Amino acid sequence: MSHNTIALNRRMDKFDGHHRVWLFGYGSLIFKADFPYLERRPAAIRGWTRRFWQGSHDHRGTETAPGRVVTLVPEDGALCHGMAYLVTPEEFAHLDHREKNGYLRLATDIAFDDGSSALGLVYIATHENGAFLGPASELDIARQIAAAHGPSGPNSEYLLELAHALRALGKPDPHVFEIERHLTRLTTD
Repeated sequence: MSHNTIALNRRMDKFDGHHRVWLFGYGSLIFKADFPYLERRPAAIRGWTRRFWQGSHDHRGTETAPGRVVTLVPEDGALCHGMAYLVTPEEFAHLDHREKNGYLRLATDIAFDDGSSALGLVYIATHENGAFLGPASELDIARQIAAAHGPSGPNSEYLLELAHALRALGKPDPHVFEIERHLTRLTTD
């Protein structure tokens, strides 16, 4: 699969005819909602864990020096916390462009902090996309993040904003926080 997934996402018809759809964000969508939404609520999805395994050639890095951003990978029993946004389908064109570097829209059950749930969608970059970088040690990921910079700014800014947003939600993520710890040490030594 190529990096650009806009055309593939336009074919997703699961929510055709819906006037409102819940969107689950687990990375930059937690701290950078650059689209109008009707409602915003803390939420989680089951069976997925957040990992800095996706390359960013278009926002936090370049084609020759990609940054690293988060995607979700399946993990039995895992619970990934983030933020859910109630949006109108008109926002999909913007979101498909924003998430075009390998991310696909998938339907998912979203659990809200108040115990309620709803069917919604999430953008996930699977290992089959051309920008997938895969696993690496947290230290190696921090090194790559420290060096990467793209049109949306330094890759380190993405990591630090995500760590800050997760702390503000009261939802620790050992993977994110360990990379943040390494990055802080790399940039202050």
